[in-house]
Amino acid sequence: MISACRAECPGSNPGRGVLNDDTTIFLPSFVSTAVSAALRQLLWYLIAGTRGGVNRARIIVALHTRPYNAHQLSEALQLDYRTVRHHLDLLRGNGLITQPAGGAYASPYFLAQYLEANYGIFEDIHRHMLPSEGK
Repeated sequence: MISACRAECPGSNPGRGVLNDDTTIFLPSFVSTAVSAALRQLLWYLIAGTRGGVNRARIIVALHTRPYNAHQLSEALQLDYRTVRHHLDLLRGNGLITQPAGGAYASPYFLAQYLEANYGIFEDIHRHMLPSEGK
């Protein structure tokens, strides 16, 4: 397995992206910062900047606690099944959630590793949302 490490990791060589014997790729700090900025912009758009963002935020919070399939989410969040599927498709299309079993009937959804590792960014945006925005 290959893991990434920012420039401040022990033994890293900033700016070179060197692969060492442990198959760890050391990335310069600016790469991580750019990825975080891109995720922050995407989440501001999908969660706080568009209609339906409140429901997408509810789905992300639910999937952070445990995996759900679309039917389970619709019941847990008391939303129409088609509405949930719409939001799941949008989140999956933007790489924020995954469905490892593919499109199999009742297969569960999970937060993407990318979002899971940067969940604090989502929490920050979610905290700043106005209650009356996007239903």
